[in-house]
Amino acid sequence: MIDVHDLTKAYDGVEALRGVSFSVKSGEIIGLLGPNGAGKTTLMKILTGYLHPSAGTVTVGGLDVLTESGRVQEMIGYLPENAPLYPELTVQSQLRMMAELRRIPAGQQAGCLSDAIRAVGLEERLTRPIATLSKGYRQRVGLAQAILHRPKLLILDEPTNGLDPAQIVEVRHLIRKLADHCTVVLSTHILSEVEATCDRAIIIMAGEVKADARLADLASGADVVVGLTLASGEEEGIRRTLATLDHVRLVTVASRATGDKVLFRVKVEQDRDICPAIYQQARQNDWQLCELRQETRTLEAVFNQLTGTPGGAK
Repeated sequence: MIDVHDLTKAYDGVEALRGVSFSVKSGEIIGLLGPNGAGKTTLMKILTGYLHPSAGTVTVGGLDVLTESGRVQEMIGYLPENAPLYPELTVQSQLRMMAELRRIPAGQQAGCLSDAIRAVGLEERLTRPIATLSKGYRQRVGLAQAILHRPKLLILDEPTNGLDPAQIVEVRHLIRKLADHCTVVLSTHILSEVEATCDRAIIIMAGEVKADARLADLASGADVVVGLTLASGEEEGIRRTLATLDHVRLVTVASRATGDKVLFRVKVEQDRDICPAIYQQARQNDWQLCELRQETRTLEAVFNQLTGTPGGAK
């Protein structure tokens, strides 16, 4: 659905994007994650054809965004951070106006409006002026107008910004439901937003892609922690023994606790569970095993590693 290659965008000599490359398959929910100013909004504006890159190529649905921007925009539904709504209009009037602007044929408008309204749960708000709606419902109106023309690609820029916790949960559910019919790219700087909504995360920092992984794969490559009570001189021999196990990439000493307990961190190949093999070694060698667990590597841990942040990032 999306293919971005070596994308660069500069403003007055300052590079907002530097050599960004990635691809997105149809049906994926992608989270563009990064701190404020990382280049996420610039990237999304280029994807929609609103901005032209300084260098690089972008295709959406096999179409070049630069040379066929009109056809690309027909395929895209876009919700910017602040949904462009007219507060004096009713919900119904706003959506009818957008259907006209989208040039949806008159014979198809009723069906498109009905589908969008039901998808985002606006049936009971159609006659209400937008000015009287809560921010959560205004976001629903923005989503409805973004999907009116049944796009193949839905781009959302900070869709839950400024919402209360209940409204955030509602919008997350809406996004998951909408993804049944299109590809979704969601930009945010909130880690939990990506973990709750997306299949895959692309982390952008200072205009560069620093990480690109499916969320399910983050945990599968987790380290194994082995805690042993050791006698004097045993540490190096045990470390070498652990390193000889199949699928082990590296063994390091994570910490030395009070007394004789030593924690080893065993880095393993992705999708490999070596805890049973370690337990078998402990039995055969009469190791005093006091801890054996596989660490779950979270998106927060990856983000913190990239930024050098010791605590929780937002």
